[in-house]
Amino acid sequence: MLHDEIRIVQRIRKKTLRENRDNISRTKAYLNYYKKNEEVWWALLASMVSRNAGWNMTDLKSNWYKNMMTQTYSYTLFLTFERANWLIFSDAFPQLLIYETSKKENVSLFHLLNYFGVSQFMVNEWHFFWEFRNLERLCTALIINEQHYIQKPVIEHPFFSKHVFRSLPYFIVEHLHFNTVIYPTYEGQLFGFSVQQFKKVDQRIELGKKLAWLLFKSEESSQIHPFATQVEPTGSRRDYEKFLRWGTAKRNPILRMVYSPLVHHKHIDQDWFQSTQDVERFFQKWEHPNRDYILTEWYQQKLAELYLAMKVEKIFMKTFG
Repeated sequence: MLHDEIRIVQRIRKKTLRENRDNISRTKAYLNYYKKNEEVWWALLASMVSRNAGWNMTDLKSNWYKNMMTQTYSYTLFLTFERANWLIFSDAFPQLLIYETSKKENVSLFHLLNYFGVSQFMVNEWHFFWEFRNLERLCTALIINEQHYIQKPVIEHPFFSKHVFRSLPYFIVEHLHFNTVIYPTYEGQLFGFSVQQFKKVDQRIELGKKLAWLLFKSEESSQIHPFATQVEPTGSRRDYEKFLRWGTAKRNPILRMVYSPLVHHKHIDQDWFQSTQDVERFFQKWEHPNRDYILTEWYQQKLAELYLAMKVEKIFMKTFG
């Protein structure tokens, strides 16, 4: 490796580690990258999904959820969100920076992806994008990669599988709105999609493609972008609930007031692409003819369900606790 390339790799490693500090730093890093590289749609998608992860994290510390689950389970669920999002950033952000550097230097530097343990699948896709500039395909490829990337170390990891995804509280949490990604607007409207069977990689990839379509191809995209690009993330749902035309008694704290940064370690033994077949089927064109992504009324209903569940839990605890 040439001296200049060593310097590039070191700089990218340092920047990735710094920006991967917590949910808010990741959200901002994706957004700032997108503002400088708007052809990389996935960066804005990742920023919005990261915002939602932060909202889910602080939900666990809200005045409602704290009464509905044990502190141990609440923290385990936080670790699940944090671990998945940390891993995705650690893999994806170096890819974004290598593309940005390639663009700046006007030369392909994608061979450097090997120094970051990036899947051969994405090495191929970045070369393809460099030559053909297919924006939708690159975004889809990054969705496919990220969801396969976390499948074994998070979704199928024995600890998370036992204590989260196969636990009774998770079925309750899944019914509430944890597996729904919301795109707010300044006008107080909410758009988004939910995913059933979150544990299945195929389902999460399809969710990602729907969210990308909504963000870049739908009629509502022009309403969503101002919020996505201008509202400072705090990790709290108050980021968008202040724009709603109705109030909620649920209060989410600001993320950095309740969670400290964690130290993570990465143990990825094998390239997921080596054991995965028929990836090309995921590259079908984005399309969504239904309008089931308008979630404003749905969100009100979910809050009502959550409020009722919280009240029932309080009564139960007073009676039997």
